[in-house]
Amino acid sequence: MAAGNVYSVGQVNAYIARMFSEDYLLRSITVRGEVSNCTYHSSGHIYFTLKDASGTLSCMMYAGKRLGGLSFPMKEGDGVVVSGQIRAYEKQGKYQLYAEHIIRDGVGLLNERYELLKKKLEEMGMFAEEYKQKIPKYIRRLGVVTAPTGAAVRDIIQIARRRNPYVEILLYPALVQGDEAPASIVSGIRAMDRAGVDVMIIGRGGGSLEDLWAFNEEIVAEAVFECQTPVISAVGHEVDTVITDYVADLRAPTPSAAAELAVFDYNQFEADLASEKAKLLQAMLRKISDCREQEARLQKDLERRSPGMRIQTQRMAAEQLKRELFQNMEKRLERSRRSLLLEENLTRAMQAKLEESKRGLLLRERLNLSMENCRKEKLHELQLLAARLEKDSPVAKLSGGYGFVTGDDGKNVISVRQLHTGETLTVQLRDGSVKTKVEEIDRGTEEICQRKGRRAFH
Repeated sequence: MAAGNVYSVGQVNAYIARMFSEDYLLRSITVRGEVSNCTYHSSGHIYFTLKDASGTLSCMMYAGKRLGGLSFPMKEGDGVVVSGQIRAYEKQGKYQLYAEHIIRDGVGLLNERYELLKKKLEEMGMFAEEYKQKIPKYIRRLGVVTAPTGAAVRDIIQIARRRNPYVEILLYPALVQGDEAPASIVSGIRAMDRAGVDVMIIGRGGGSLEDLWAFNEEIVAEAVFECQTPVISAVGHEVDTVITDYVADLRAPTPSAAAELAVFDYNQFEADLASEKAKLLQAMLRKISDCREQEARLQKDLERRSPGMRIQTQRMAAEQLKRELFQNMEKRLERSRRSLLLEENLTRAMQAKLEESKRGLLLRERLNLSMENCRKEKLHELQLLAARLEKDSPVAKLSGGYGFVTGDDGKNVISVRQLHTGETLTVQLRDGSVKTKVEEIDRGTEEICQRKGRRAFH
């Protein structure tokens, strides 16, 4: 045995697993084959083998991948296309395909062709809205390109007749399935276009993708795009979508719906027509009424603008102006009379006021004179009283040699009977006062004073 490194089984399996995980091709691969040994495990996983003439490949799909990765019940013998990644299972030293998407073989190729053609036609602008023709609301001739037998053509004819028994239906019996179907459908489209129908329906009933494939061919799409007649595509059921649905001017979910869209309801048309007729009649009646009212207004306006009416109107206006002139003159005369009377009254009032002012002035002069005389008299009396007051005032008496005598008690001494020998007296003279004492009292002076009217010491 040659010398060298010795590895464990686990190391070898780990190395192989790493090689599988690092291989770009094996991380995302698609394999075609026939299903064998298919087992649905209780866990939800699916275990199966893909085989062909050259060999077999172990596969499995986890339960979590089934919801979005498998859309049909896979069984023994099915031809399928499986997408996923190949990884090694280290414990057993085996490798297998871990499936992520499984489709039926054939369907996958058709889907691929479908997507490629759809992308091509879209890039060419054949799906653009600006090339879509408007489906006319009211038609007389309906063209139908479909199989002459089957539910689709019966539904179209039945619904079209029910909606409008007067519509003309032209049927082109085309093949809608098989290798010759695309050319047959193209011939039908061109024949109906030459026939001058108002709207064309192309379609068929439901079926598998292979059954509907004729409507996914490029020559059919080109014929629909080049057609001068508006085309409604009605292929299969609502969930089915084919290339002609994108190219056609309108897509209907079913052939029955296509008939509903193409043919107007004659009964509803008659009802709408009656309603529009009633509206038109009402509008005409309103228009006639408006015209009559306008005619009456114009007639009155014409009469008002006629020479005779204008002369009459001017005469009436002149009479009105005349009346207004006389009224204004009367008002002005009346205002002048009132103004003159007011002026006379004002003059008399001013004269009366002047006379009153003169009398007031004369009375004021008399009053002033009387007041001056009274003032002079009162002044004379005041002078006389002042002279008497001056004559009789104590100051004048003191100036004449007299004095003012008070006793010890501060009382005036006006009689010798108030005095006592030895009493101190105060004599107030004109320019001062002196103190004196009583040494002797002569009563005879008192009697003389009494006889002379008590005038001593005053």
